[in-house]
Amino acid sequence: MNPDLSKLQPYPFEKLAKLKAAVSPNPALEHISLSIGEPKHPSPEFVQKALIDNIRALEVYPTTKGMPELSNAIGNWLTRRFKLNRIDPATEVIPCNGTREAIFAFAQAAIDRSQPNPLLLSPNPFYQIYEGAAYLSGATPYFLPCLADSGFKPDYDAIPEQVWKDCQLLFVCSPGNPTGATLSTDEFKKLIELSDRYDFIIASDECYSELYVDGKEAPAGLLQACAELGRDDYHNCVVFHSLSKRSNLPGLRSGFVAGDARLLKPFLLYRTYHGCAMSIPVQLASIAAWNDEAHVEENRHYYSQKFKAVLEILQPVMDIEQTDASFYLWPKTPIADDLFAQQLFARQNVTVLPGSYISRTVDGINPGEGRVRLALVAEVEECIEAARRIRAFVESL
Repeated sequence: MNPDLSKLQPYPFEKLAKLKAAVSPNPALEHISLSIGEPKHPSPEFVQKALIDNIRALEVYPTTKGMPELSNAIGNWLTRRFKLNRIDPATEVIPCNGTREAIFAFAQAAIDRSQPNPLLLSPNPFYQIYEGAAYLSGATPYFLPCLADSGFKPDYDAIPEQVWKDCQLLFVCSPGNPTGATLSTDEFKKLIELSDRYDFIIASDECYSELYVDGKEAPAGLLQACAELGRDDYHNCVVFHSLSKRSNLPGLRSGFVAGDARLLKPFLLYRTYHGCAMSIPVQLASIAAWNDEAHVEENRHYYSQKFKAVLEILQPVMDIEQTDASFYLWPKTPIADDLFAQQLFARQNVTVLPGSYISRTVDGINPGEGRVRLALVAEVEECIEAARRIRAFVESL
């Protein structure tokens, strides 16, 4: 077997299961989970209908590139949402079965392991797929701490020049998981300038881009920064988007990668061998989802309600702030984050994710230590009840 498989760490939820197994939850309370970023709002009925109405298309093999109608719908959405000057759906968009598989696969295709010391730069804390993608592609992950002092964003000015020289792929997550921090177009432009100087690819994971608080400006995107610079070839830039969070469709496994056609052409070849074509009923349902914004606005409103209510309950007793976007909160804990999560489960039957489980210790610093991730994915009343229990737990310490 590939020896690099031994470098993969247990997934955070495996660690969490072991942590919880050491205690018994309060039997008087129903369990509430705020640990997994799985949307619980109803999926749009018109998407369900499109899936059902086209179920006979399961009898046909899909192509890896997907239907032109889907790429066109994605291209039109990108143009509207990020104010693009142009995008060619035929060469600059590839549908994918959720962004997890595309993010992982892209690293396998992008990293040139024949070069000495290839680095894949990742935010820390991070979505664990970035780390696994690095190891299995033959690269070494280089973690960039996202601390409160820098607005929970990497300090790109602090990265040594040799690291930039060895960097082949930079993963950006904006809005961030778990911090919710977002990059501005100016910050994206700075990364583009660094990419030009050191010749690395920027891969921007923007899966939470549509989940921002009512009344706030929509988060910027990497392709938007390219458009403002007049870089309409999106040189060395790709973005990943998904219907999972935007449209409450995690089980549809539908997303896309878009950007530099020079990069996507060999990536499409890789995917042809990878065997990851999206089924035609899913493609047709995805077209319906990308063409509609009303359900997305309604979705944002629900999350805004939850943020407001939960913060009103928890801010008097915890160091917790509204995140820029996403459906996460990233509060400090008054005791060690793993102990906090374990005892909260035992006493209040609420599950949260320890921040140290989604971070790595580098130079003695783990950016997730002393924090937990709260995923406000449940219905409003359930999130409010969870917040009340967390407050009661904190007050009991």
